[in-house]
Amino acid sequence: MLTATDSDLDALESRTIYILREAFSCVSPLAMLWSIGKDSTALLWMVRKAFLGDVPFPVVLLDTGMEFPEVYAFRDQLVRDWKLPAHNEVCPPENTVDPTLPPAARHAARKTAGLRALISRESYRGIILGIRRDEQAIRAKERIFSPRNADGSWDPRTQPPELWDFFPYEVPDGAHVRIHPLLHWTELDIWRYTRRENIPYVPLYLARNGMRYRSLGESNITTPIPSDAETLDDVIAELEKTREPERAGRAMDHESEDAFERLRTTGYM
Repeated sequence: MLTATDSDLDALESRTIYILREAFSCVSPLAMLWSIGKDSTALLWMVRKAFLGDVPFPVVLLDTGMEFPEVYAFRDQLVRDWKLPAHNEVCPPENTVDPTLPPAARHAARKTAGLRALISRESYRGIILGIRRDEQAIRAKERIFSPRNADGSWDPRTQPPELWDFFPYEVPDGAHVRIHPLLHWTELDIWRYTRRENIPYVPLYLARNGMRYRSLGESNITTPIPSDAETLDDVIAELEKTREPERAGRAMDHESEDAFERLRTTGYM
């Protein structure tokens, strides 16, 4: 596997910063979802670079009350250290979501309901997210500026083309656009960039007693993977060799073939 150079990471960073500034200049009001994971924290780092140390829009955790204690502690510490305009959006209970979804997907759908309530209350026209195309097959269909319907639903077949870095961002009243500044990154890119920039991250990504979390979701629907990667260098070396999927520890990805696609098309991140 080829090793990313500083110039490769510089190019990735430059494109993300361009997208962030384009979104800020074109879409208002705007908010960013911060899951506290490796991707959205690296993105938040680049937001601060893009706007000279400032974060000019709210950063929101869609909170089901089931994040790991380490995640909440990391959030609180970074909010203090980076003086973030953070907002905690409490998600509706599970009995308010689609009862036909499998159990883990039903729990995850609480975040869809929380985001829908947030957008309705605050009238956000744009939502920035830290997802990547290599993370999951349905996410590979995303555009950088991805319009959503008034109910938050998404039809990949009707997305407008994005040519020569022209991003169509006009959306009907009541709808919104999702902005994805990390689509062109990979999991390895994120960790190499995190190492280079010395970005803080939740310690659960490092192995303890032969297990670590490769992807962080809620504590009741996420399990660790076997690993001896006790340092960030170890994590990068492990990822350079493994063929296991990143979301192997996410329960909802194993419940049914279409569970995640159903979540995504109805508004999940």
